[in-house]
Amino acid sequence: MYISQQIAANAVNQVLLGRNLTLALPAALANFSNATPQQRGAAQDLSYGTLRFYGEIDAYLVQLLEKPLTDDRIHSILLVAIYQLLHDKADAFTVVNQAVQAVSQLKRPVPKSWAKGLVNAILRNFLRQKEQLAAKLSGNEVATYAYPKWWINKLKVQYPNHWQGMLETGNQHPPMTLRVNTQKISIDDYMQLLMRQDIEATTIGAQAVVLTKPVPVEKIPGFTGGVVSVQDYGAQLAAPLLAMSNNMRVLDACCAPGGKTGHILELAEVLLTGLDADEVRLQRVQSNLDRLELQAQLVVGDASLSSWWDGVTFDGILADVPCTASGIVRRHVDIKWLRREADVASFVAQQAKILPNLWQMLAKGGKLLYVTCSVFNEENQGQVDNFLQNNADATQLPFELPANHAPVDITQFNGQLIPSIAHDGFFYALLQKN
Repeated sequence: MYISQQIAANAVNQVLLGRNLTLALPAALANFSNATPQQRGAAQDLSYGTLRFYGEIDAYLVQLLEKPLTDDRIHSILLVAIYQLLHDKADAFTVVNQAVQAVSQLKRPVPKSWAKGLVNAILRNFLRQKEQLAAKLSGNEVATYAYPKWWINKLKVQYPNHWQGMLETGNQHPPMTLRVNTQKISIDDYMQLLMRQDIEATTIGAQAVVLTKPVPVEKIPGFTGGVVSVQDYGAQLAAPLLAMSNNMRVLDACCAPGGKTGHILELAEVLLTGLDADEVRLQRVQSNLDRLELQAQLVVGDASLSSWWDGVTFDGILADVPCTASGIVRRHVDIKWLRREADVASFVAQQAKILPNLWQMLAKGGKLLYVTCSVFNEENQGQVDNFLQNNADATQLPFELPANHAPVDITQFNGQLIPSIAHDGFFYALLQKN
């Protein structure tokens, strides 16, 4: 099992050096082509778990080290091992043994005997001193909540009554939620299909099904045939909020990977253009549309520029703009440690270019749905307020969701969905051109 520790430590190390986990983990796995499926799965769990609680784990490790480690590979192996000792059910003796084995496999210039002795001593000291170490961290919010201090402070100011719950929710395992294509099967019939295959699930709203336990995508009944898609319930609100009718011209800007694109086409027979700046990611959109047996015109282009536009206005625009992704950290645990406070302003500036550029493409009387997967106000209502001040022809509309879309109260925070057990954190603002 030490191979799983090695793979996870490699991935964690890459993330701490600035690489996205979705790239770091496959790269780490590629270095261990002989790893068994069980070892690869365990490595993924260890990678996500270590990064999810990195703020806590690192705070423990700092106390245990007399001076910072100069070899970040050893540092990452210790992080993974301490995660296991804090949050995993693995036997403590086994974890320590495996960490010593993992560090012994490191290539030079690390002296193996020194490294093995160091790792063994640090982890055994952790086990002996765990209670005393924990007591010293009682007032350390980064250790308590496992988020950067700037992130904690921002939520305290913007959500004085909810910040703790938001942080705790972000450290939970996310649910696996499906969107049922009710043009192909009713949600009741799909639940019966799951029941026949002994897959436990519950329903939320009109089209969503939450699986009690995650299932590999290829084993989800009806997935390959386009009967269902994997999509968080919060993200499933976008298409109903835009509320398009048949034959309307619709633009889905920044559309990759295509979840909302497919949903719009499932709800109405519209003439849809999917726009994204990344040609490779657009290929994934096309793959999703092929699976769903749906059609759209896909265009490579920058949403902040109009060079790709043919000048014909759209009746509806979904502006799913780039953002900090601060509302989906339970799915992307590396975001907490890759983001910097200065990144918020950078995304705000990018959004401020996209929104007015898309606005000129909207027909009079048309609707634009501004969407982020962020919980930071600067990117959300703050961005919309600035836009409204500079565009007299824009009106922010109240939301009208069918009653069967409960338990979401999208009006409670003026379009901001607070992350919960049922859904991730999203922001929605519906704008109409006067």
